[in-house]
Amino acid sequence: MTLVAATYTIALRYTRTSDKELYFSTTAVCITEVIKLLLSVGILAKETGNLGRFKASLRENVLGSPKELMKLSVPSLVYAVQNNMAFLALSNLDAAVYQVTYQLKIPCTALCTVLMLNRTLSRLQWISVFMLCGGVVLVQWRPAQATGVVVEQNPLLGFGAIAVAVLCSGFAGVYFEKVLKSSDTSLWVRNIQMYLSGIVVTLVGVYLSDGAEIKEKGFFYGYTYYVWLVIFLASVGGLYTSVVVKYTDNIMKGFSAAAAIVLSTIASVMLFGLQITLTFALGTLLVCVSIYLYGLPRQDTTSIQQGEPASKERVSGV
Repeated sequence: MTLVAATYTIALRYTRTSDKELYFSTTAVCITEVIKLLLSVGILAKETGNLGRFKASLRENVLGSPKELMKLSVPSLVYAVQNNMAFLALSNLDAAVYQVTYQLKIPCTALCTVLMLNRTLSRLQWISVFMLCGGVVLVQWRPAQATGVVVEQNPLLGFGAIAVAVLCSGFAGVYFEKVLKSSDTSLWVRNIQMYLSGIVVTLVGVYLSDGAEIKEKGFFYGYTYYVWLVIFLASVGGLYTSVVVKYTDNIMKGFSAAAAIVLSTIASVMLFGLQITLTFALGTLLVCVSIYLYGLPRQDTTSIQQGEPASKERVSGV
């Protein structure tokens, strides 16, 4: 997961800052939803092990459950906004700066977890959350500059995009986890429900945001092998994350990013000429230490408290 996250960030950064024709990010987000849907359908078919049961499951949980589709349209919409903000952020911030700053999703997710799932965090967890925020402040105080980027950038716009993305990430992840834990419905069925809604939402976004230009230049304008790599990594990464957090929770998923930060920083220095500043180095160190502190033995946070039933599948999706 760490390698996938780091590679995705670097590849996306490259496709948004190279001197090639810039593709439409809205179409990339839409195609990612289609691929995730197809992969989820394939995994569900394998999980059911029988064509008849597979069709019955789709008929009952997808075609015959419009209310569930509407319920999953909420995280679909929020995730669509988040994914588009990631493209905007990486168009204006270096991959390493983005990777560190994006960890603000952790305190946002922690707050949503407390409010929506009635969980409690230990004192050490809260200390690590605030330590992480301090690290991000240091990173953004004097952002590291990349000398190998040939396009004009707006760091303030990039940070604003990350701020929106982390709010979306925290809310959508916890909302989806709550939906999953409220029933025994299969993870892959829930993913199919969400990705179906996601395709509709992102198609609307494509039309509203870039409809006129796409009609003139084409849906796949500017696509290269690197763009398809970004889409593939986003698709696989989303599904893989939902499997990983089956044995943990949304907060722990966020705190698994330390190695991805290090890899992204190394790659940014080598590929984009990133110049490391003292504040960036100190901020990154503080973020990594906070991640370590969160991983120390603590009270289990994967179950919903106050009598709220937890299903057999402790999962969350992207």
